[in-house]
Amino acid sequence: MMRVFVEGVGVLGPGLTGWQASRPVLAGEAPYVATATVLTASDLLPAAERRRTGTPVKLALAVGCEAFANAGRDAAMTANVLTSSGGDGDNVHQICETLAVAVLEVSPTRFHNSVHNAAAGYWSIATHSREPSTSLCGHDASFAAGLLEASAQIVVDGKPVALIAYDHAYPEPLHAVRPIGGNFGAAFVLTPHATDRTFAVWDVSLVASVESPSSLDDSALEALRLTVPAARSLPLLSALARNATEVLMLEFVGGNSLRIAVTPC
Repeated sequence: MMRVFVEGVGVLGPGLTGWQASRPVLAGEAPYVATATVLTASDLLPAAERRRTGTPVKLALAVGCEAFANAGRDAAMTANVLTSSGGDGDNVHQICETLAVAVLEVSPTRFHNSVHNAAAGYWSIATHSREPSTSLCGHDASFAAGLLEASAQIVVDGKPVALIAYDHAYPEPLHAVRPIGGNFGAAFVLTPHATDRTFAVWDVSLVASVESPSSLDDSALEALRLTVPAARSLPLLSALARNATEVLMLEFVGGNSLRIAVTPC
């Protein structure tokens, strides 16, 4: 079992426009209305980089910066784990189209945005961070994989880690074979010890179990959880919004699950 403490949260997705605005919805105190996710390029990036950013980078920077603002912690001094099931699907689509024609001229900008750690690179530029950064994926279990990695780093190194999860829909025809239900991102600033900014503690453990993952009572939020890998974080976000003491299960790989005991502080 690995214990981590929660200092800050960020969220952005259909009908979820930031942590403070989304808390009543996630707590079941206000109706959920699935409006389009509004994305803007981060002002923290230089103009040249800002023009090159796609949806995944915008998502990652938006939720990551919100989590750090809520935590009151310096992103430049904090290690990070970024997790996504597919990275930048728009660039993958464009590169595949280019490779399908006679003149094979892949844009260098498209290529460097297509690699899986592109968002981590933009994050380091925006925040001036030289701290360790990990980029990973685990298909539908990408969020659980990111949380497991971040928790392990916190326990082993004894230092704070930011977990940033993001996913967006592929264009057709890729969407037909890998459907993702929308643009969604969530971020958490996690620490090894409680501070005056801590508002919850998670006890995280990997268990050999195929128990059904935790779900949401609201059918529309549950549909979002099921169709966007990064939105597997929604049960955790809901528990935090309700200040609930709760044990949650997240789907992992290889017949395993991630068990998170949530306790408010």
